[in-house]
Amino acid sequence: MNRLKNSLLQIDRKSYKAYKQITGSYTYPRYTLHIDYVQGDPFAGPSKIRLVIPGKQRHIAVEWLETTARRIAAEDAFARVIGKALNQNKISIKGSGKSGMIAFDGPGQEILERTAVGISEKEITICLSVGLPANGRSINGKEAIKLFNQAIPEFLENSAFKILDSDIQQSVQLADQQEAIWQAMKENKWVSFIANGSILPRKSGVSDLPAKGAAAFISPPEDEVELQLPHGKTVKGMAVKQGVTLITGGGYHGKSTLLQAIERGVYPHCKGDGREFICTDPSAVKIRAEDGREISSVNISPFISHLPHGKDTTSFSTSNASGSTSQAANVMEALEIGAKTLLIDEDTSATNFMIRDSRMQKLIDPENEPITPFIHRIRQLVDEANKSVILVTGGSGDYFAAADTVILMEEYIPKNVTSRAKEIIKEDPIANSNVEPANFTELTKRQLLSAAFPKQTDRKFKIQAKGQFQILLGKEPISFAYTEQLVDPSQTRMIAEIIQYLYYNEKKNFSSFEALLEHIDDKMDQGLEKLNGSNGKHPGDLARPRKHEIAAVLNRMRTGKFLMR
Repeated sequence: MNRLKNSLLQIDRKSYKAYKQITGSYTYPRYTLHIDYVQGDPFAGPSKIRLVIPGKQRHIAVEWLETTARRIAAEDAFARVIGKALNQNKISIKGSGKSGMIAFDGPGQEILERTAVGISEKEITICLSVGLPANGRSINGKEAIKLFNQAIPEFLENSAFKILDSDIQQSVQLADQQEAIWQAMKENKWVSFIANGSILPRKSGVSDLPAKGAAAFISPPEDEVELQLPHGKTVKGMAVKQGVTLITGGGYHGKSTLLQAIERGVYPHCKGDGREFICTDPSAVKIRAEDGREISSVNISPFISHLPHGKDTTSFSTSNASGSTSQAANVMEALEIGAKTLLIDEDTSATNFMIRDSRMQKLIDPENEPITPFIHRIRQLVDEANKSVILVTGGSGDYFAAADTVILMEEYIPKNVTSRAKEIIKEDPIANSNVEPANFTELTKRQLLSAAFPKQTDRKFKIQAKGQFQILLGKEPISFAYTEQLVDPSQTRMIAEIIQYLYYNEKKNFSSFEALLEHIDDKMDQGLEKLNGSNGKHPGDLARPRKHEIAAVLNRMRTGKFLMR
């Protein structure tokens, strides 16, 4: 503590680059400060520090670390309190540029594995970004002393040292309950569970907080189940069974809102979010049309074949996909990496990919129509490939014939209308369409080639995240704005680190793209920092993405090169 103070006084008013001298570790009464990276300019990216609190200074309960879910929940509980304390920090640090800034990678509504807080049996590590104080481009040593010896200790006292063990225990118990729901889903062959009392609508289009005054979810009696969860908790709610589930209803009655809650259910949610007990098959992938996206060597022939001019669709590539080809590719790419549940909303789908009515079939000769609509493949996906589909539709009753369950949304209240839907089909039968069967059980495998990461001679070449939905590969942008289950910019930063890892490591060692993604998942199981080469220093502001979103980004690389196996 005094050593750092003396060092800061010695470099006071010197050139800003002299701050490099303070890199290292400093012992404080209740924690150790590690200054891992010092910014080179007051206007540059902030400096990186770690605060390590030993177990003798802050109690660490053994039960917090008994499972991965519990550890992540405990870390998340600390992170929420730390983020709140920083926002309330009242000590003002003077200076230019980012002087005195203290930033922390706090969580959103989802509970994600993050590098911002790490808990082990021996210690708690908190990662921060700070702006070292300056006057112009000269060091402001006295304000730096205030930053390190007043502002940071005060916020620690109001967060990591203040949070009660009982509050952390509540988060750990919630994690146990959420894990129990996922386990019940496996045992009962459900693809989603939506608890009664859940709040589905969000505050606004730019806020993921629960909407005030929104109607609480109530399950249809036919689909309601009761679960006995750990720690004396009992919940009732709607079980969405495997197979084809249609969500229908009039406009603005909550169809898409329900699907959005289901798609976010692949992640656990924090207490008070309203979606704490909404859980979905962790492999579920949202499918949509995506005009203009990159596609590399994807077998879309189950849906699109015999294109004009003989273009091959068993290994289809394009740099400017149409709505139908992009949605077909999105389906096949999701299946390639193990998605067991597909989530689809007709509002974001290509109409000609989803359906073609009987009148259009009469007008267009089948030999001149390359698209086999999804409606003619959906039962094959379920019955032969053992997949499930949850589909929002308000404009096509033809899907009633393919559905196992039909849910009608009326003023955000779901009703099971499966029987009535089946009666409608009997009253007004749909003409059979004879289409050749497709093979969804033996999917074509692809291999990501080294050529996807072109060699660069520019020393300034970087791979970096730019917000939540773009990564720069050198000067080439990778855009993935429609990857809806990517929920946090820190996940995007993690994917950028993964691309960096792949850039410098051999790709051909893996038999398939799926095997490569499994390798990345295994690496992340050992710790997110294993992929960014931090070597025990500040690991960066990272959160764990699913392999499905990693694949989505890699599939959208303009430089992406895949080989059919």
